[in-house]
Amino acid sequence: MRHKVSGRKFGREKGHRDLMLKNLVASLVKHGRINTTQARAKEIRSLAERVISYGKKGTVHHRRLSFKVLKNRDLVKKVFEEIAPRFENTEGGYTRVLKNGYRRGDSAPMAIIEFTQAPELKKSGKKLSAKVKKAKTDKE
Repeated sequence: MRHKVSGRKFGREKGHRDLMLKNLVASLVKHGRINTTQARAKEIRSLAERVISYGKKGTVHHRRLSFKVLKNRDLVKKVFEEIAPRFENTEGGYTRVLKNGYRRGDSAPMAIIEFTQAPELKKSGKKLSAKVKKAKTDKE
C-alpha cells in the first residue's frame, strides 16, 4: 500500500527522475509553456513554483538554490529579473496545467503547463489601420 507516499516514480530510478524533472522545469522557464504528459506536468508544478518563490525573495542564497534546479545561469537570471517580478503581488499559483487530449502513439493523457501571467507585451508606436478601427467600432 502507498498510503501517504508523495510523488510519482515514472518507472525511473531516483537520479534519472530528478534530472528529468529539473530539465522540464528549465524548459518551462526557457519557453514559458511546454507540452508534456499530465503526470509530469502535475509533478513539475511544485518544483517550478518553488523556483519562482526563490526569485521573489531575491537573495544570493535563493539564487544558488534555484541554480541547483535550473543548472543554467541565464535561466536563473531570467527567473529573477523577468518572471518573478510579474508575480510580485501573487501568493502562489504561478503555473497552470491545461489538459490537452491524448498522445497518438500510446494514448497517454497530455497537458500544457504554463505560467499564469503572460509577459507584458511592449506597445509598438504603430497606429491602428482604418479597417481595424472600423471592426472595433462595429463590435460595440
